[in-house]
Amino acid sequence: MAKTIDEINEKIKGGKAVVLTAEEIIPYVEENGIKKTARDIDVVTTATFSPMCSSGAFINFGHSDPPIKMSKVWLNDVPAYAGIAAVDAYIGATELSETEGMAYGGAYVIEDLIAGKNVKLRATAYGTDCYPRKEISTYINKDTINQAYLFNPRNVYQNYSVATNSSSKTIYTYMGKLLPNFGNATYSSAGQLSPLLNDPYYKTIGIGTKIFFGGTTGFVAWHGTQHSPETERLPNGVPVGGAGTLALIGDLKQMSTKFIKAATFTGYGITMFVGVGIPIPVIDDEMVEYLKVKDEDIYATIYDYSVQRRNRPSYGRVNYKELRSGKIIIHRKEVPTGSISSYPKAREIANILKDWIKNGAFILTQPVANLPMQGTTKTLNIVSEEEL
Repeated sequence: MAKTIDEINEKIKGGKAVVLTAEEIIPYVEENGIKKTARDIDVVTTATFSPMCSSGAFINFGHSDPPIKMSKVWLNDVPAYAGIAAVDAYIGATELSETEGMAYGGAYVIEDLIAGKNVKLRATAYGTDCYPRKEISTYINKDTINQAYLFNPRNVYQNYSVATNSSSKTIYTYMGKLLPNFGNATYSSAGQLSPLLNDPYYKTIGIGTKIFFGGTTGFVAWHGTQHSPETERLPNGVPVGGAGTLALIGDLKQMSTKFIKAATFTGYGITMFVGVGIPIPVIDDEMVEYLKVKDEDIYATIYDYSVQRRNRPSYGRVNYKELRSGKIIIHRKEVPTGSISSYPKAREIANILKDWIKNGAFILTQPVANLPMQGTTKTLNIVSEEEL
């Protein structure tokens, strides 16, 4: 018998909801079957903790006296985009410091703000009658500014590729350091814990879904950039490409540096590890079929990152059980594997969210709109003026 989110929320408010993590439901289904699981379990918590470059923060600094209409902004010497309004700016996680290069950047500024540290604000302006000040230099922190929230245009890839390197030299990528001659392979997913792999057709995750985001609550604001759901899928619904993505929003001031961490990838640049947890209501038997997905049921495609073009050579597919074993076979060669996503951290987030729900501190939301099931990622064509 199907359940509604409202019915599940009533059980949460009454302290009667039965909640499992996406790890825990796997043996439960094996022991009890689909129908009993659908009756018994109300919510399954999923999570991931991975580098998510497409992240950043909107900040409102408040007005100075006399006021300024900021046209150029730097936070700890990291440029932020100020073409929004007088004292608003957006700082991207991957933006580099003008003085420290890859040693410091936007993700570090965001982490410093979350930690309560003072951050140097420097801004210039052209001056107007209503905003006469032309420059300002001061220090801010999360208690002195007005609003500060993360708005991440592309997080929580549904699946991702496995990276390797067939060339004769070491290369440095957003998938980490790749050793020559298939010396290693890297991957980035929480597999069976990952949110969109447990709801592959976006039946319950949609615009307005409340989530765990960086240590506090946040929301799915929209489908993410490069959302490409028309990717090839296995019979269980699992995509073998990137497929879906989410745009996320949440209050930076309430977040924790345990779940938002800046990082520098040698030779590539700066990124930010983002902790996301998403509850999935067990509304019917169909959801249980998706929620019982295991690492051995989830396949990713192995690509050669030494080939610098969009359509890289592929070396087949491998499942996450094989990846987590520490080795896979490529061209009859045993290749060590390593994850740039933290599975233990994802497990921690899933359990925190589970406790919030069981204790009545987190109520589920009904999406206000579904994520689209149409769309593929387009290639940027290089067009000359003469061709227009």
